[in-house]
Amino acid sequence: MRILQEIQDYYENQGYSGDELRKVLEKDKEYQKLLNKRKEKLRKEFSITKAEQRKYVMSRDADYEILSKVKKLEKLNLTKEDKSVLKLIRTQLEYDWRKYLIQELNKILRKYKL
Repeated sequence: MRILQEIQDYYENQGYSGDELRKVLEKDKEYQKLLNKRKEKLRKEFSITKAEQRKYVMSRDADYEILSKVKKLEKLNLTKEDKSVLKLIRTQLEYDWRKYLIQELNKILRKYKL
């Protein structure tokens, strides 16, 4: 059985990159089957809910690790500042993560009256 990287390398060697590569990989049934199997394994390993998997991009193994650690920390009695940092970290896993950065930057600008 081929691995995800081998399939991606094949298409890259065919000249695909960027959005074209993403589209061709979305149509590759073997790639999608392997990808879904990998995502399910990681979801179980890091105790990620299906709702969280739909909400967040989760395109790298590190994304699962980040969310898992955030969830562990959220169970603790954290300071207001630490809770705020964890909230911002969660937003970085979302598809439209820039929106949240802009909101936080705007809060800081208002705080300093800029």
